[in-house]
Amino acid sequence: MTDQTQPFRLDKRHALVTGGASGIGEATAKELSRAGAFVWIADINRPAADSLAASLPAAQALTLDVTSPASIAAAAAHLKHLDILVNNAGIGHVGSIETTLPEDFDRVLDVNVRSIYLVTRAFLPLLLAGQSGEEEKRPGVIVNIASAAGLVGVKQRFAYCTSKGAVVAMTRQLAVDYPKTLRVNAICPGTVQTPFVEGYLEKFHKHNKEETRAELRARQPIGRLGKPQEIASMVRYVASDEAAFISGSLLTIDGGWTAS
Repeated sequence: MTDQTQPFRLDKRHALVTGGASGIGEATAKELSRAGAFVWIADINRPAADSLAASLPAAQALTLDVTSPASIAAAAAHLKHLDILVNNAGIGHVGSIETTLPEDFDRVLDVNVRSIYLVTRAFLPLLLAGQSGEEEKRPGVIVNIASAAGLVGVKQRFAYCTSKGAVVAMTRQLAVDYPKTLRVNAICPGTVQTPFVEGYLEKFHKHNKEETRAELRARQPIGRLGKPQEIASMVRYVASDEAAFISGSLLTIDGGWTAS
């Protein structure tokens, strides 16, 4: 079987992944590349993005601070074509409404919510332009990485739950505004084994890291953390032609967490 006859192929398509140099973003860049796409690895960590791009057959690093309109505009100026945008960059925070300081709340919303607005708005003209050379334009694809925390309440995650709930709402709203020219979906992972989670454990649970890790596993009925590659595979499917009838959807991949 040749690559061209395999399902979920993304040949000749250009994708951009924010936060693409590590964790879910890195796995997604690798998976989209494996599917045949050219991948822009957009990350504030340029050395890591360069290293990953060098390991892939068709990829290029792009310096991008998703909170900076100037950085986003500079990045957008490098692209002439874009079919798939994966809004993956994000941060976490631990705290109730009482312990979450205003500056922490603002920071979480800035990185997790406002950035999606800024990045999507900047790249929207390219996504709406469609793939050149086709008789019928294929809709542009946006995949937002939300979270199970945007669907259910999680203790001590006031700012984070708020931000991911906003990502869910933005996803649905965009799908309604652009029903024929964009497919916009959100993937809602549970807790995934990434540097993001390791950083969270080190910052907020240094004194009881392994105990907290066990709690994270236990709250997902399947009994383990997710793998970045599992989320990346879902991104690939959602971006492919096989998912052409999917828009405005929230796709949970959480080991049964939100079902329990």
